[in-house]
Amino acid sequence: MMEKMLFWALFLSLGNFCVAELPKKPENISCIFYYKKNFTCTWSPEKEAYPTLYTVHRIFVRGTQRDSCTSEIRTSCSFFFPHLSYPDNYSIEVEAKNVFGEHKSNITYWCLEDIVKIEPPTILTVEPIPGVKHMLQVVWRKPEGVPYSASYTCYLRYRSVNSANWMPISQRMENERPYNLTGLRLLQRYAVSMQCHVVTSKLWSSWSEEKIGTTEGLAPNSSLDLWRVLGPAQPDGGRTVQLLWKEALAEPNVRKTHGYNIWYFPENETAVKVTNTTSDQQFKFHLGSGAYLVSVGYYTSDGMSPEATLRIPAVHEKHNFVPYQCYNISVYPVMGVDVGAPHSIQAYFKEGIPLEGPLAKAQNISSQRAIIKWEEIPKMQRRGFISNYTVFYKSDHGKEFARTVNSSILQCELESLESNTQYTVKVMASNLAGGKNGTSFNFKTLSTGIIEMVLLASVIGSGFFFLGILIVVCCLTKPKLKRLVCPEIPNPAKSNVVLWNGDNFKSKLYFGEVQFHGKMKAVDERIPKPYLSSSGDLIDKLVVDFETFLDKTEVHRVEMMKMQENILSGERKKYVNSSYNFYSPSGKVFQGLPPSALISLKGTQEPSSERSDEEAKDRPSQRPSGILEPEQQPWEEVGLNPYLKNSVTTREFLSSEKSDPIKKKTEMQP
Repeated sequence: MMEKMLFWALFLSLGNFCVAELPKKPENISCIFYYKKNFTCTWSPEKEAYPTLYTVHRIFVRGTQRDSCTSEIRTSCSFFFPHLSYPDNYSIEVEAKNVFGEHKSNITYWCLEDIVKIEPPTILTVEPIPGVKHMLQVVWRKPEGVPYSASYTCYLRYRSVNSANWMPISQRMENERPYNLTGLRLLQRYAVSMQCHVVTSKLWSSWSEEKIGTTEGLAPNSSLDLWRVLGPAQPDGGRTVQLLWKEALAEPNVRKTHGYNIWYFPENETAVKVTNTTSDQQFKFHLGSGAYLVSVGYYTSDGMSPEATLRIPAVHEKHNFVPYQCYNISVYPVMGVDVGAPHSIQAYFKEGIPLEGPLAKAQNISSQRAIIKWEEIPKMQRRGFISNYTVFYKSDHGKEFARTVNSSILQCELESLESNTQYTVKVMASNLAGGKNGTSFNFKTLSTGIIEMVLLASVIGSGFFFLGILIVVCCLTKPKLKRLVCPEIPNPAKSNVVLWNGDNFKSKLYFGEVQFHGKMKAVDERIPKPYLSSSGDLIDKLVVDFETFLDKTEVHRVEMMKMQENILSGERKKYVNSSYNFYSPSGKVFQGLPPSALISLKGTQEPSSERSDEEAKDRPSQRPSGILEPEQQPWEEVGLNPYLKNSVTTREFLSSEKSDPIKKKTEMQP
């Protein structure tokens, strides 16, 4: 029993150990074909815990041929030329094996035309074309490893040496044709690189080694500062001449100087010309006794500079100066071959009157001022140093005036001129030999000065400004002005009304005439007069007692019958105004009886033409009881508001023989 347990324990332990240490399955297989070199495949994982032997099995799809390659350390394996065929298709299987067992990958298939990879091309030169600016020409060689029957294409990129950003060129490059990079900056260094691939392949070559080239600069545009040192004359008339010059000034986009060319020849024999070249900044040579012309120029890889020329006079010749010609005279300190900064002046051997005068014109003309400006005389026309300018000006009816200014000033301001006046002006330029007038011209002053125009515009503008402010203020204060000039009239229809008690209403109204101090005075029957027993009745708000009103309906009916009899007794139509709203002197509004209420007209009817005077005289005695005398009514002296006089709602009673005994008509009087 004990032996069986030990056996199974040993078996399980050994079994578990063997399973755990099997090699991992090769995955991520990738293959590349290098024409006439090798066919290489790689896979993962890259490392194993125990030594592992990898075997790559290759099967030619077109036939039954099989072969393999092995690798013990690296996770890659290659098949080398000449055991390669192109074009062809391969199937690849990778087997991993160690002491504990083996593991095979999945089979992959590869078309050599799709995975062929060639070497990068070789850039031979990157140089400018002589005389062509802003361009570099790239000359290159076909890449290696291109199959004989395959075509290829290449691309180029470039960058400035001082920049890390590459600029790609989209144009394809084929058959080793040179490529011209255009649009480059002058005198700038550029790095160029290329890569290629077979047209059928998806794999590009690596980038080629960078090649650097420099674009052309500009040809020198300035000449040298040149001077000479003449040695003593020899018995035969010969002498030694030393030429000295400074290094050319640095110019943008101009290359460094490579050397200097010196030419000299007799003044009257230009065909006999001697040329010498040096890289120094001086040159010494021997000349005869005659006059010579000497020229010096410097050159760069982009061209030659303009020549600087000196005349070497003959031995017995004086220096001949041309009159009226300006000369530059410079003195240079020299110590050995070192030349210091010169001191220069300008001089005339002889001065003359200028050939022409200044060309002038008038500007900034006002009523009393004007500015005269002129141009400087060309140097060749001055014939001397200009010392001053004189401006002559004269009005049509006045004397001539003159103003003189320094030669460094090219304008003059004329003041105290007459307004609306024409002036004639001319300018004279003067030197030591005399003066020359320029062409005269005319101008006319303004009738009104600029200051006056500005002041007038300011006054007008200020007036409009204050007018605008006044309009704004009036618009803002318009409601207040309206209330001040035209006060609002209260609208009785929109006022708060106070109801009157119907029982007392009949006793407090009276229409017709009123006796004041024993005399009868007519009262407008259209305007009801409220009679209150006290001033407090104007303030108290009374409510109509509808129950009392209904109880006294019978009384109103009797009064109505009396009114009907009086109306029928007359021969013409009678109109009686009954007001609904009443106004007190204090401005409060009182509401009268509703339309259903009937007003007694006893003692209030106007006398007819057929009634006797006695009846008219007896009318005042028929005043209803309870009506106060004029002296007992405190508001009678104040009177009604004239604005409210016609704003009364009345009821008119119309009587006619053909109509009903009573016909009611309601009307709003304006």
